[in-house]
Amino acid sequence: MTQGPAPRPLDDETLSDLLGKQQFGTLATVKRSGHPHLTTMLYSWDAEARIVRFSTTADRIKVQHLRRNPQAALHVQGGDVWSFAVAEGEAEVSGITTVRGDAVGRELLGMIPKAAKPEDEEAFLEQLVAERRVVIRLKVDRLYGTALNIKG
Repeated sequence: MTQGPAPRPLDDETLSDLLGKQQFGTLATVKRSGHPHLTTMLYSWDAEARIVRFSTTADRIKVQHLRRNPQAALHVQGGDVWSFAVAEGEAEVSGITTVRGDAVGRELLGMIPKAAKPEDEEAFLEQLVAERRVVIRLKVDRLYGTALNIKG
């Protein structure tokens, strides 16, 4: 069997750019058993603060996992099947948005790309309260990933 090209590590700037270009990734939290719990999530990357933000509801199992053990990772596929980025760190879960337009609700609203902003922000903020939304903030202390130089 022939050996193909070795994966090359991606530098921090390239990894950050990759996180910024994607919208979906796989969030890994730690179950009580120690096994990983994986969930495909829409996310928002703040490169300057090195924080990945996720919107979810307070009753989700991932929230329970993170409250017990804040260690988490986000895996994001690159623009092809040969590259990826992983953001690791400790996550914190916000309080539940309880009043239309409170700080958590505004943070959730701020995570939405400009092109997808709701026409009726007040109704959207009210919906976040009804859904008992929270923000998961993954404070990234390590980025890593690789790419292969393969065509096709």
